[in-house]
Amino acid sequence: MEAFLLIPEAEWQQIVSRLERLEKAVQQQAKETEVLPPDEILTVRQAAARLGMTPEGIRKARRAGRLKGVRINEKEWGFYTTELHRYQNRYNRNQYNQMG
Repeated sequence: MEAFLLIPEAEWQQIVSRLERLEKAVQQQAKETEVLPPDEILTVRQAAARLGMTPEGIRKARRAGRLKGVRINEKEWGFYTTELHRYQNRYNRNQYNQMG
């Protein structure tokens, strides 16, 4: 015995639309994870060069909590490339990198 469920056309279109958006989001997330290189730790100067910022700007962002760093030793900080990518996307710095 088979069961059938009748759904109004408008509701069906809404469900299909939501599924399409979900598929696009999953595909976009898969692309982003494929594009990212293996995670490595960069120094303050390397991170600044990667983001098109000054080393002091990187230090200020870390102190303000906008950018998470890891201690390399007592004086130096390092930054994972995935964290730099997250910071770049969150604060929309892509437009600055394309200008230079």
